[in-house]
Amino acid sequence: MTRKALVTGATGLLGRQVLSAFQSPDWTVVGTGFTRSTDSTRKLDLADSSAISALLDEVKASSGDTLFPDKCEADTAGAQALNVKATETLAKATCARGILIIYISTDYVFPGKPGEAPYENDAATQPPNFYGQTKLWGEYATQEQNKVSHLGIVLRVPVLYGSTEDHNESAINVLLNKVWQGQEKDAKKIEMDDWAQRYPTNTEDVGRVCKDIAVKYLDASDPERSNLPKILQFSSEDRYTKFEICQMMAEILGLPLDGIAPAKEGNTPGAAVQRPYDTHLSTKALKDIGIPIWTQDFKGWW
Repeated sequence: MTRKALVTGATGLLGRQVLSAFQSPDWTVVGTGFTRSTDSTRKLDLADSSAISALLDEVKASSGDTLFPDKCEADTAGAQALNVKATETLAKATCARGILIIYISTDYVFPGKPGEAPYENDAATQPPNFYGQTKLWGEYATQEQNKVSHLGIVLRVPVLYGSTEDHNESAINVLLNKVWQGQEKDAKKIEMDDWAQRYPTNTEDVGRVCKDIAVKYLDASDPERSNLPKILQFSSEDRYTKFEICQMMAEILGLPLDGIAPAKEGNTPGAAVQRPYDTHLSTKALKDIGIPIWTQDFKGWW
């Protein structure tokens, strides 16, 4: 039986790899985009609930199919509209049709205080910033579906890297620009964070895991699915600060790093906004249900 997968945000950094993972004989996959829609994707405004319903009906997505929302915005209004309201709309529409929805969330739902990581999938959440809060609200909207269908799945991932159309798509890939910027003569030295711990994870690996999750949950009977975890986490074990990543990139390129200085200061006690130190995600829940958690070697990929 050929199943269908609908990937929103399919023109983005992660969405492209999720789309690619499902391009196989046993799946029919449709990707959507908005500002960057292409000839191979459908244009869809996630703020338009009627357009979402119309597309689900047009592609005849139904019970046994899968939806992957993947989109985030830097501005607070956009983040709330897409991570919360659009997710709620998608969750309701998929629930009504018996469609599995896999919502991509973030490690930033956790506070990242020193000594707390790694966080299990059922650990208490406490987002350190507005982005993390909107993603947590999106988790709540997805989990509402489980009250009737057990088809709302959350997948938390950390900072991502991979094949890009522009280095600015990824908070990791963009560090290449900083390394080159540091080569400019008479340029002001760049201060790079050398305190917060990051676990850069490849988008191809996340795409593979999304497909594995879809197969696992759709193959399960209703009673079996009701006992499967509804919040899953995936992460590389490669651990770096941003400065250490710049060091690695400079080494690979054979460039000096004189133009970049490590910034080792942590949070200021009592500051209104506290940066997370370490939000490392435990992958135990994935392992427990038999989904492979291997990842590409970070340094080797470059």
